[in-house]
Amino acid sequence: MSRIGIMGGTFNPIHIGHLIAANDVQEKFGLDKVLFIPSGQPPHKPDSEVTDQEHRFEMVRLAVASNACFEASRIEIDREGYTYTVNTLLELKKRYGEETSFYFIIGADVVPELKSWREFEKVFRLCEFVAVMRSGFSERSFYSEIQQLEAGYGARIHPVQSRLIDISSTEIRERCMNGASIKYLVHESVEGYILENGLYRGQLENGL
Repeated sequence: MSRIGIMGGTFNPIHIGHLIAANDVQEKFGLDKVLFIPSGQPPHKPDSEVTDQEHRFEMVRLAVASNACFEASRIEIDREGYTYTVNTLLELKKRYGEETSFYFIIGADVVPELKSWREFEKVFRLCEFVAVMRSGFSERSFYSEIQQLEAGYGARIHPVQSRLIDISSTEIRERCMNGASIKYLVHESVEGYILENGLYRGQLENGL
């Protein structure tokens, strides 16, 4: 039986914080691999706010290449239309088999939003969640929310502490726009790719 982690998001761009959290979860849960799945067109973000998907995928591919337990997946960017987690999980079940266990890695702050996901009850049946907590995170309402989701909808949510560092993709984009350094905030190969392609500097961002 395989145990596969899922790290999803726009990855606009992927940064060191994503890699650290995924590595921690992979070790703590004994996962065979972690799939990094850059989203296609998220339903909650206009096209203008999301960098070209080929650029985002290539940055993910470069960032995870040196870790044998990490893999970049095109499953969402190759799908037409909006990206929904339920569709991704159904497709992954077909690819890897019904016996495969999936662990969807999210930030603890996402837990209250899970009921807004499309067909969230089906999502709960298709995967378990690993909710990564930051230091100083308010845990009281967090654990209460988990109990409600588990009791009411059969969700399986595992809280976990990780060595999260305070980096955001928004901050990285802003630093690029202002000509500031992003060294050590992203993988070295990603930094080179961003600079080489002039990403996040207000230029037209075309596909590769």
